Amino acid sequence: MTENPLVAVIDDSDLVGWAVARVIGSAGFRVLVFPSAEKFILSDQMACTACLVVNAQLTGMSGLQLQSHLAAAGRHIPIVFTIAPSDAKARTLALELGAVDILDKRSGDKALLKEVFSILKIRTKEETNSSFSAKL
Repeated sequence: MTENPLVAVIDDSDLVGWAVARVIGSAGFRVLVFPSAEKFILSDQMACTACLVVNAQLTGMSGLQLQSHLAAAGRHIPIVFTIAPSDAKARTLALELGAVDILDKRSGDKALLKEVFSILKIRTKEETNSSFSAKL
């Protein structure tokens, strides 16, 4: 039996980070919360993280800088950004850098869960297909 996928939530607001984690955890996913991009990078969780939910406007290393850092390091972890509705520049840049989706911070729990399920369903299918192809 395989473990549930790990979703890492990165938000510099403890309140927001834990609220998002509670929503994702209620759907049965394993969740870890990090208060900064730097803490996530320094953790030993990067290799087993299936999906990131990241505040695009983090203090210190921003969510967009994290996305660039991961890409440069060859880590292709799907990212869903949460972003202020008025930040069109960050929204455009995130999409150009390969963000899976960008959710307005007011989108709500259902929209967030829909994105996480969508990402993890696709990723699980890819892994299953890779395993199947490797056996041929």
